[in-house]
Amino acid sequence: MIHVHPTAIVDPTAHLDDGVEIGPYCVIDGNVEIAAGVIIDTHVRIMSGARIGKNVRIHHGAVISNVPQDLKFKNEDSVSVIGANTIIREFCTIHRGTSATGKTVVGDNCFLMAYVHVAHDCVVGNNVILANAVNLGGHVHIEDFAIIGGMVPVHQFVRIGCHTMIGGGYRVAKDVPPYILAAGEPLEYGGLNSVGLRRRGFSASTIRALKEAYKLIYKSNLNVSQGLEKIRENGNIVPEVTKVIEFIEKSERGIIG
Repeated sequence: MIHVHPTAIVDPTAHLDDGVEIGPYCVIDGNVEIAAGVIIDTHVRIMSGARIGKNVRIHHGAVISNVPQDLKFKNEDSVSVIGANTIIREFCTIHRGTSATGKTVVGDNCFLMAYVHVAHDCVVGNNVILANAVNLGGHVHIEDFAIIGGMVPVHQFVRIGCHTMIGGGYRVAKDVPPYILAAGEPLEYGGLNSVGLRRRGFSASTIRALKEAYKLIYKSNLNVSQGLEKIRENGNIVPEVTKVIEFIEKSERGIIG
């Protein structure tokens, strides 16, 4: 059964699955798909192109799938995709994609706290936490299980690796490799996210291999390229270390210092 509050406005062409609840004074456009079990609080705006997965919870004042803040945007067709079981708190804004990729994506089981902004063409992985007032520029990619502290601006096209934790209030202008802690101004490597990795079931040997790898990258007299070559020479290449190497080699903005 679908429950729509009498004060809400829902375009008749919007597709709502069973179990959807639309609260007071919401506005739901056409070309919207909302899966089963979604609960939408008061004064929420769901705009054309929204694709919202099962059991998502959207709180008061959020705006999903508004047009991009990009002067090159010419009202081309694009979407905003929200994965299952994601929580979107008060006044979050998520903009749809541009012709560059056609979509903005927020994955499954994410937690976007109040006032988060996800710009056009961003890709946010699964199980990501964005604390209050995190602001993502366009084309930002955040991998699974990353955590970003409150009031953090992330520059457009930046990539943030999986299982990384970034301290609150720091500007992210370069790529942040996976599995680490990052803080400071300018943002810099703060050690391995050992506590988070242990909580998520990473083995002691994997954590040790990652520590050894990052010691060569950040705590030796080698430059980054030399550090990566030394990691290969040492031969302790578990899959997680391979991921670190590949992430750094693909970086276009350069990694944090």
